[in-house]
Amino acid sequence: MGRGKIEIKLIENPTNRQVTYSKRRNGIFKKAHELSVLCDAKVSLIMFSKNNKMHEYISPGLSTKKIIDQYQKTLGDIDLWHSHYEKMLENLKKLKDINNKLRRQIRNRIGEGSLDMDDMSFQQLRTLEEDMVSAIAKIRERKFHVIRTRTETCRKKVRSLEQMNGNLLLELEKCVIHPQFILHDEGEQESAVALANGASNLYAFCHHHTHLNHHLHNHHAPPEPFKNDDLRLA
Repeated sequence: MGRGKIEIKLIENPTNRQVTYSKRRNGIFKKAHELSVLCDAKVSLIMFSKNNKMHEYISPGLSTKKIIDQYQKTLGDIDLWHSHYEKMLENLKKLKDINNKLRRQIRNRIGEGSLDMDDMSFQQLRTLEEDMVSAIAKIRERKFHVIRTRTETCRKKVRSLEQMNGNLLLELEKCVIHPQFILHDEGEQESAVALANGASNLYAFCHHHTHLNHHLHNHHAPPEPFKNDDLRLA
């Protein structure tokens, strides 16, 4: 039996469509390669899938540009790049006009456009003045906002430091130093260094001293005087 005739129409199933495209694309590229080798022909194929993925075949030793240049040279009066080049020139001219206009506006706003302002009418000068006043107002508003923000930040830092200082003073007031523990001899370096370590160590020492007094009072023992060797920081 012979092979049935296939109706040429769009394949609705996307998966089947992609499989068919891949198989037939490879088949066409194979035929193009055979034609290029057997007949020494210059062949160039460019294909785009449904997903805009490009596939290309070009005879060995050639490039797509060479093929297009030869095509254009053969036809003679057709320039494939001329229309695109004309659009690029037109777009470039528009961009230059916009650039020149913006530069002129910048010069006028910084006071360097005296020659340009000589050609401006009264209404144009008035509009320029209003624009500059509006710009100054926006700049001044932004400046004051930055100043207020920084001032508020500094105030918060000051309040935080004041609160920390107050807490340290409260901790220090909780410690009652007995007169006999006050240093009079400058040679007692170890005690001086210990006291210089901060209020936390001093508080621990006072707490230890209070605990000892409470312990002696519960045992009804006469208090013994502290010696210098008994001074230790917790």
